[in-house]
Amino acid sequence: MVGLKPPEVPPTTAMKFVSAGMAGCIADLCTFPLDTAKVRLQIQGEVRIPRAISSVEYRGVLGTLSTMVRMEGPRSLYSGLAAGLQRQMSFASIRIGLYDSVKQLYTPKGAENTGLGARLLAGCTTGAVAVACAQPTDVVKVRFQANGALLDGARRYSGTVDAYRTIAREEGVRGLWRGTLPNIARNAIINCGELVTYDLLKDVLLRTQLMADNVPCHFVAAFGAGFCATVVASPVDVVKTRYMNAGPGQYRNALSCLLALLMQDGLAGLYKGFIPSFLRLGSWNVVMFVSYEQLQRAAVLVRPALA
Repeated sequence: MVGLKPPEVPPTTAMKFVSAGMAGCIADLCTFPLDTAKVRLQIQGEVRIPRAISSVEYRGVLGTLSTMVRMEGPRSLYSGLAAGLQRQMSFASIRIGLYDSVKQLYTPKGAENTGLGARLLAGCTTGAVAVACAQPTDVVKVRFQANGALLDGARRYSGTVDAYRTIAREEGVRGLWRGTLPNIARNAIINCGELVTYDLLKDVLLRTQLMADNVPCHFVAAFGAGFCATVVASPVDVVKTRYMNAGPGQYRNALSCLLALLMQDGLAGLYKGFIPSFLRLGSWNVVMFVSYEQLQRAAVLVRPALA
């Protein structure tokens, strides 16, 4: 057996909630540079209002990472990490930690197995609730990750706290919830492509006895979930990133942001940063789900000792 054994007593909802938040933070710490590279590639070439000229050009994942280190220093790879960890503690806890509980609510009483429809509904529900609660942290994370792409004189924020204050002061409370609708759409899609795929793959692997309920099984299911989620969510993710990073008046709404992107870059623009998105989301899923499963089991083992 690789890793902790499945517990005889299932973890409580509270255990899953806390474990999901901690697992999300662990995954962010491991993959945050890839997420920053993805954001930089997604906003590259964006027509800004007012117009800003920058000589920095990013080419590919490794090229983006090396350019950032050379131009801004190694710390730039983790720009916005504080907001990212704040986001995971609220966002991952809700959308992942509450998924099983919500899934049971949608499962008819007496049903032996949970159907695909119940899983999809649970993924959409927890994803939407998580976005509504954690949207300000996501806005600040994206803004701060993109902040370093501007010239020094044009940088908008000096730190994460300053970003919250500046956005609230200049754009109002609504500014902190900018891009909520595209983010809800994105996370509904990601939850279905990520959580539901992981849930189904893991279930198939265990029912067919191809793998035991251990780390290799979780790794395979998480890798498949990451690839599926990236394919279906990349277009919405690009629009979400650009809209969140936009200044006041740049776009009327998420739809105008999408139309501007299509007019400027065509359909290929919807998959800008796909490789770093997959590298990040795939690796994030592997680290997160493996950590999540182990943290749940550790919590069950520790609970009697704390009682």
